[in-house]
Amino acid sequence: MSLDSDVDTEDAPIDDAVVVRVAERAEMDPATIATALVTVNAELLGRHAEFERSADYVTVDNTRAYRISYDRWDDVLAAFEFDSETGTAVRTAHTEQARLLFATAVGVDDQFGADEAGAVVGIDTAEQF
Repeated sequence: MSLDSDVDTEDAPIDDAVVVRVAERAEMDPATIATALVTVNAELLGRHAEFERSADYVTVDNTRAYRISYDRWDDVLAAFEFDSETGTAVRTAHTEQARLLFATAVGVDDQFGADEAGAVVGIDTAEQF
């Protein structure tokens, strides 16, 4: 398994570098995580309006990062048959990307609670739905 390989997250709004870092920590193939991120992206797009109404969020460069509970992430992941490692890696990648986006936004609380995770959605696509 080469963790140095290029990875393409295609339509998922997660930076390739984030995927590689998560893969290194999880000792997983970055391509496996990238594929799972693309798969989950459609589900998150469908929940965009729900998250917008009920979660803290920031918008940076047509990307929206939400701060949601682990329970809500469990609901998202329940729609898929990922093993626990892949599900955790997907949530971790979204949380890391969300933390980066919250940190760059001005005038917002960028701290995540122990029971909070991030969910990232490209709003240029999500708002079409």
